[in-house]
Amino acid sequence: MIDLLSSSGSLAIEMLERTASTPQVQQMVQLSLAPAFLLGGIGAIMNVMMSRMIWIAERIERIERRIEDEKAGEVEISELPWLGQRRRHAQKAVVFSTASAAVISVVIGLLFISAYIEPQIGTITAIAWVLTMVLLIIGLGFFLLETRLAARGVRPPHRRRR
Repeated sequence: MIDLLSSSGSLAIEMLERTASTPQVQQMVQLSLAPAFLLGGIGAIMNVMMSRMIWIAERIERIERRIEDEKAGEVEISELPWLGQRRRHAQKAVVFSTASAAVISVVIGLLFISAYIEPQIGTITAIAWVLTMVLLIIGLGFFLLETRLAARGVRPPHRRRR
């Protein structure tokens, strides 16, 4: 490691000097705690989203197998469009939540990097934080749509709402 650093010249020495400050490293760790907890929360929410999406996909597969075996009833067949809509909402929720997790990871990286570089990147970090929240809100919106569809249940074609 020392050989690698010494061969890199003054850049490596400068980087070592900048990162040698324990209080500065502590401050960066403290600053990154909020986004790290947010990342953990996003992961927990995504776990619930994925569980629901897996259940929906398995239900669709069961119904499609029963249709192939000519054992599916009218009620099961009428369930497919509803399940398809739920799956689309769940997939979008997962995509946007995953994007928010990726962006918040970038925020954590930017917080650490910002302490050790000359250019000020606070604006970039703030924009990434806002983007994280926007993506998360959109993901939660799609999750809300999916859960509302699930709570409403299947609406058979002959049973219209008045």
